[in-house]
Amino acid sequence: MTFPRSFRRSSLRGLGVIAGALVLSACVSTPGPQVTGDGRCSDATLGWAVGQPADEATLKRLSRESGAGLVNPIAPSTAVRHDTRTDRLRVYIDAQNRITAARCE
Repeated sequence: MTFPRSFRRSSLRGLGVIAGALVLSACVSTPGPQVTGDGRCSDATLGWAVGQPADEATLKRLSRESGAGLVNPIAPSTAVRHDTRTDRLRVYIDAQNRITAARCE
């Protein structure tokens, strides 16, 4: 049995759509950190972090203690936009991967 040419084209198009959906579903990442409270950042008690290594455990602790909804590590060569957000903690890191400052900005 032979299918009409238009049917074959639409079938190939459908297969392409399905294949594309499968590829995109593989790109789904895990959700970000869960924020408790209102997400407002407070850097009053974060002075302990200066001089500490900027590893995952330290950044998670900073996130938890600051209450920030977003933690933004800033490397020495990172360009920073000077906008202000009440939910963002910027962690400044030097070339030796040590924290030089942690500020709500």
